[in-house]
Amino acid sequence: MSSFTDFKISTPLRNALDDLGLENPTPVQEQAFPVVMSGKDVVGIAQTGTGKTFAYLLPILNSLPFSKEKHPRVLIMVPTRELVVQVVEETEKLGKYASIRVLGVYGGTNMKRQKEALAEGSDIVVATPARLYDLVLARALQLKAVKKLVIDEVDVMLDLGFRFQLTNIFELLPTHRQNIMF
Repeated sequence: MSSFTDFKISTPLRNALDDLGLENPTPVQEQAFPVVMSGKDVVGIAQTGTGKTFAYLLPILNSLPFSKEKHPRVLIMVPTRELVVQVVEETEKLGKYASIRVLGVYGGTNMKRQKEALAEGSDIVVATPARLYDLVLARALQLKAVKKLVIDEVDVMLDLGFRFQLTNIFELLPTHRQNIMF
């Protein structure tokens, strides 16, 4: 594939890519797109700056139908609050022409406000593992509707000691889901 027009991308997503001036996928995006779209589990390895975030966001947003479901259908876990903010911003850019509700949750901020935002409903939650686990324990977030789990920077998460939270979160997720790890 030489351009995004070769992907079977929805019109809203294509319009967002046009706005961003993006015409050609990076190698990781080109390879990941059909696999993520197929619903199979994915493990992707690529250097920083190669477009990994779009490699999983494009197919997820392309196949995420509109829903009034209150609980998130996509869970993206990242190791740092900076990455939460970055992934939320990228999701908003790509979802500009679609009705996608994305919410970022991370520690070091007011958990009450995050609980209130979660109560309003979201399609995609981007979270650090510790804050996500805290919100689940506080019953502010239910994971029963999650169909796609993305773990970005999985190696960094394990290096930072998030194994306990990850293991506990896995136990709370539906068994029938797609796992995407980069």
